[in-house]
Amino acid sequence: MSMITASTWVPRGAAATHPTKYDIDEKELARISRLAKLQLEDAKDDLGKAQEGNSGLSEGSSSSDEVGEEDVKMTHSNGDADDDLKEYDLDNYDNDKMAEDGETMSMFGNARSLAYHESNAEDPYITMAGNDEDDEEREDLQVLATDNMIVAAKVEDEVAHLEIYVYEDEADNLYVHHDIMLPAIPLCVEWLDLLVGKDVTGANTKGNYVAVGSFDPDIEIWDLDTIDSMYPNAILGRGGEETKVEPSTEHKKKKKRKKSKKANDYYHVDAVLSLAANRQHRNLLASASADKTVKLWDLATQQCAKSYSYHTDKVCSVAWHPQDTTVLLSGSYDRTLVAADLRVTDAKVPRWGVESDVETVAWDPHDPNYFYVTTENGMIHHHDIRNAPSSPEASKPVWTLQAHGESVSSFDVNPNIPGFLATGSTDKEVKLWNVQPTGPSMVVSRNLEVGKVFTTRFAPDPAVGFRLAVAGSKGSMQIWDTSTNAAIRNTFANKVGPAAGDGKERLVGVDEDSSDSEDEGGVEPGGAVDEGGDGWESVEDA
Repeated sequence: MSMITASTWVPRGAAATHPTKYDIDEKELARISRLAKLQLEDAKDDLGKAQEGNSGLSEGSSSSDEVGEEDVKMTHSNGDADDDLKEYDLDNYDNDKMAEDGETMSMFGNARSLAYHESNAEDPYITMAGNDEDDEEREDLQVLATDNMIVAAKVEDEVAHLEIYVYEDEADNLYVHHDIMLPAIPLCVEWLDLLVGKDVTGANTKGNYVAVGSFDPDIEIWDLDTIDSMYPNAILGRGGEETKVEPSTEHKKKKKRKKSKKANDYYHVDAVLSLAANRQHRNLLASASADKTVKLWDLATQQCAKSYSYHTDKVCSVAWHPQDTTVLLSGSYDRTLVAADLRVTDAKVPRWGVESDVETVAWDPHDPNYFYVTTENGMIHHHDIRNAPSSPEASKPVWTLQAHGESVSSFDVNPNIPGFLATGSTDKEVKLWNVQPTGPSMVVSRNLEVGKVFTTRFAPDPAVGFRLAVAGSKGSMQIWDTSTNAAIRNTFANKVGPAAGDGKERLVGVDEDSSDSEDEGGVEPGGAVDEGGDGWESVEDA
């Protein structure tokens, strides 16, 4: 099994030109030691519960005693074999021995007695001036200012991880730069431009991080400019609170840890389904959870600043208002949407209703008076926030659209081209739309062979504004240059530059094995496809 559940773009120039290797100093070692200890305690708790559940199977104590006696007899009968191993003293094999000079002798020696040199030039045992392999690796990991990163939340053979791609637009190249292992299946990702989990010195607080929500109630934050990271830079939630306990005070908090499922004001207790970073107030991150709450996090303190209970069922999507930066839009499985000013906690909030479970919510960045809602029934609702209804049942959208026959599982509004929408569905279709004052119209419908579509995201930079990242249940990422489609070029003629290349449509994927693509009849990664091929439809064919 392989699937990509979510993705996000990283703007050009945000990534470090030369990523750094993960480095463990004493402070970092202490932090990851506490994390590892908490994970071990969780595993022991789970094991204890499993053993308690099976305790009923061992009621026949007499038979167990008999088995125990037989085991003892068998042990004694093997005494001859044990005598042959006595000379090796295996019982004390792991104990450190003392050398004549008083230093301990162990498998790795005494690390404290090793000589350390600040520079390789000072080490008399290093005679080579440079290392070609290191230089080659440094060049391979280089990220240019004209490159985009794409972060994909992926599950492959029951292993959860982030795949960080680099997209080179001029070269039609997409490749995996590095990956990050995760403890739980990821459900949402959000790019952050703020330094998190590090001591900030000076005025430069810019960073390149990603927040990850998963089936685990904790939100993990990872540094995208660090290779081979073992643990996240920060954890928002219960796990993060416990890792902040200092070793000197740890003995005071030895009470049995219980995993409460009751919603509270401090951390999530169920899966995190959506994340939204505030681009104006960069230290604020909103999260939506299956525990029916929306939480506001302060990234500077890594604490939950406020918890909100606007909904009666799972909250699946949140989005910040583009201009009024304290207003948050949230959608839920209770089939309602709420636009709330998070500064005011006691006021009545406007609430809209839809016909089925909400899938995604999004503001129109070109006219923030409007927002979009997609639903499980394949509908898109377009609402004017100025026309808030008296009750959810009285909601009157500006327009509604039956976009797909199945759930609209992914949706995005192009941040650079007004009126340009993309939808993806579990029916495996990707559709592009043109929204005008008279209403929406479909421009292109495509099956990009990614399976059920779980994520469709437009690139954030104007230079690549027509690029659309698409992924789904087959676990493959495709970058579609929609400007090379004839129908899109005609519809957005005033936004598209001169046609380049051979006129074929550009669809770029990871070049893992081109022969597999040919055998399966799919599109070769990085190749172009002829317009009007199987699996797609446009208004030009109507």
